[in-house]
Formats: sequence, C-alpha cells, structure tokens
Amino acid sequence: MNNEEIPPDTPPYARKKIQTAMNYTRNKLKKGKFNVDEFEVVSVEIESDKIDSAFDNYTIIQLTDIHLGQWITKEKLMGIVELINKENADLIVLTGDYVSYKVDDCLDDLEETLKHLKAEDAILSVLGNHDHWINPVKVKHSLERCNIINLENEVYTIYKDGSKLQIAGVDSITYDKDDINQIMERIDENSPAIMLAHEPDFADITSRYDPFILQLSGHSHGCQISIPKIGTPIRGKNFLKYPSGEYKVNEMIQYTSRGIGTNAFWLRINCPPEITKIILKKV
Repeated sequence: MNNEEIPPDTPPYARKKIQTAMNYTRNKLKKGKFNVDEFEVVSVEIESDKIDSAFDNYTIIQLTDIHLGQWITKEKLMGIVELINKENADLIVLTGDYVSYKVDDCLDDLEETLKHLKAEDAILSVLGNHDHWINPVKVKHSLERCNIINLENEVYTIYKDGSKLQIAGVDSITYDKDDINQIMERIDENSPAIMLAHEPDFADITSRYDPFILQLSGHSHGCQISIPKIGTPIRGKNFLKYPSGEYKVNEMIQYTSRGIGTNAFWLRINCPPEITKIILKKV
C-alpha cells in the first residue's frame, strides 16, 4: 500500500450511522463517564533466564483495542490514561485498533488523550486491522503527534547497563502486512525480544524464533463473553487459538489482553476491560 493510499474498503456509511446512533443513546443514558471500578489492572509476571539483571522487575503497560468513539469515550480514555500514569511504567505498548468506524473526530480525541501518556523509556505501538480498515495513514500520524513510535515490522531496542531488551512490532496479520523476515534481519539473536502483534494467533510464528520470550496481543477483546467451565465461546479470525489471557507456546509466553474497548456489541459478561501490567523477572 502506498503511504498515502486510503484503503478501498473504508467502512460503509451505514456502520458510521449505526455508531452515531449508539453513541447518541449512550450519551442520553449518561454511560460515557469514566468509572475506575469498570477497569481491571491485570499484573502478569514473565520469568526467563534470558532477561538480564538490568531488566529484572522491568514494567511494561499494555493498552489495546481502544475503539475510541464507541463504548470508550474521550472522558473514559482520559481516565484510563491517568490510571496508567499512576503505574510509573518503564515502557508503554499499544497493540492496535484505536478507532472503529469514524475517523476524524475520533482521532482528534485520541490525540488529545494519548499525548498525556508517560513512560520512562518509550511508548511504542502497532496497528490493528481496524486501523488499516479505517485509514492507516491518519492513524499513524495521530500516534506520531502523541510521540508514540509505531513499529511496522521493525525493532526498537532499549539499552540499560550494557544489556538490551528488543521490542519488535509486526504490522497487521489480517491485512497481510506482517513481515517476520524483515524483523529477524534486525534482531540480535543473543538478546531477549518481545513481539507486539495485534492478532494473537501470530504467536505460532513468533515462537519459532529463539530470542522471543513474550508476545503481547489484543484483537479479541477477550471475546467479551466468558462462561464458567466453558470459557470463551465467541472466537474469530486470528484469535481462534489464543483468545484471552496467558498461554505457553513452545518456549514463549503469549499474552492476549481483553483490551478496554468493544466493537460490534458493547456487552461484556465475566470479561471486564483490562489494562495489562507486565513485570519481567530474571531467573
């Protein structure tokens, strides 16, 4: 895709009208306010002998599937940003789907909120399928204006006390924009790496490569419904195998966050919105 090309399958007018109608109802019911009790900060420890002492207890906050303009409003997102900043993260990563069907107004709100995110080392991102569906060029420009570094089959390296932690970002698998070979050309095989991939089932590919200790994904929204003793009955493309939570894939951990937003339907059952706190541990 040319950098300035708008995707040919931009969401149809009907979807935008439905989103507008749903938002009108939400506002009438006063459901756009931020309530801290609606959001769960989930702590996950990742242990590996590949982690150097310099990165022991290193903290990463993952935020995914905002879908701003639907259930998530600008006010809710600002509250989430403030909640994240209280964690004093070393690194913040965003794993795609920033808006759903409406672009310009939502991207203005996205910029006005995400620009307040604070991390010690960096704020990194990858795009999701919705971002490519809507307008990837505009989404990337918005992230850039928030001082967020978007990774398109690239590697960002963090250096501490002579040690390295590599953060790779693969572009949307749904849109065939992923290129693991391009990433591996830039990876130091002797230092640990973490993959950011919007779609979790990409873990089957990432886990083939020895440097990767972890993949962080979203895309599924935790399937939005979780039934006791049954699990997640609603699964879809690229989140069939790893729909929610932590999995061991070969020697790598796959973690799929439930994310904070919703998509086609706003209902969540036993599946609260999630902000993920990853803590690296040397063993």
